[in-house]
Amino acid sequence: MSIQWFPGHMNAARKKAAEAMEKVDLVIEVLDARLPQASCNPMIEQIRLFRQRPCLKILNKSDLADPAVTQAWIAHYNSQKNVNAVALSCKKPSDVAKVPKLALALAPHRGTPLKPLRMMIMGIPNVGKSTLMNALLKKRVAAVGDEPAVTKTQQRLYLGNNMVLIDTPGMLWPKIMHPSDGLMLAASHAVGSNALIEEEVATFLADELLKRYPQLLAARYGFKTEGMDGVAVVEGVAAKRGFRLKGGDFDYEKAAHTFLQDYRTGALGRITLETPATRAELLAAYQEELAIAAAEEAAELAAAEAEEAERNRGRPE
Repeated sequence: MSIQWFPGHMNAARKKAAEAMEKVDLVIEVLDARLPQASCNPMIEQIRLFRQRPCLKILNKSDLADPAVTQAWIAHYNSQKNVNAVALSCKKPSDVAKVPKLALALAPHRGTPLKPLRMMIMGIPNVGKSTLMNALLKKRVAAVGDEPAVTKTQQRLYLGNNMVLIDTPGMLWPKIMHPSDGLMLAASHAVGSNALIEEEVATFLADELLKRYPQLLAARYGFKTEGMDGVAVVEGVAAKRGFRLKGGDFDYEKAAHTFLQDYRTGALGRITLETPATRAELLAAYQEELAIAAAEEAAELAAAEAEEAERNRGRPE
């Protein structure tokens, strides 16, 4: 299943963000700590690098993520030029209080009455940007909702200590290159429900957790995971919760929804769906696929040219 979701307002938001970037000193990019790179919008990276703006990457929802893997991601991002990364939960005021100081460290020439620090908050839908804005300003200025893409317009707000915040709508990108990224985003509720089939997303998530956190599945649902696949896990959830249709068959749809909710709310435990190492493996495999496809295309072209040359050889001048 290949998941793509790019409503029209996201394209408009991308254009406005690109225009506003010229007058911004710093990008605060909010990521999902459970899937840091899959939730990193390549359009945001492209826009900020074009303007050479530093970036504070906030790995939000860190209270739901595997702490050891989160530290590996922090080290990964901190090794990049003009990037600082921090893991926090935007729902915790003490965590949010760290953000202004971290931002100033990336733009020390700003933050004065004459030169306020201008920060643009960006990220994918439903990752916690609005929650961060409200916590920084200590009042409700941005709508917060459980569904993705609640914010649809850009707004400019003033924070004390000579800082300006520019909030932007959550943006995905026109084509998600890796199917697993789309499925991770869907599992984490960054994609509109009309763009996915919950049963397929739940099966993918179950397969991933069997590889990474089988002990959490066993602890939550009380079944042994040996020999199971993703379908069996969701069926196991249905059996444990008593989800059955008339006739006795498992209600796979209801079980899939419950399983996804258990992951999203943290009921399953602290989970991260990718590591820097697995991400590198994914990219290497993708580059290999591209190289094979290019070689096959070149071979087909060469064969066609040879065939054409052979046909032309027998024709009179």
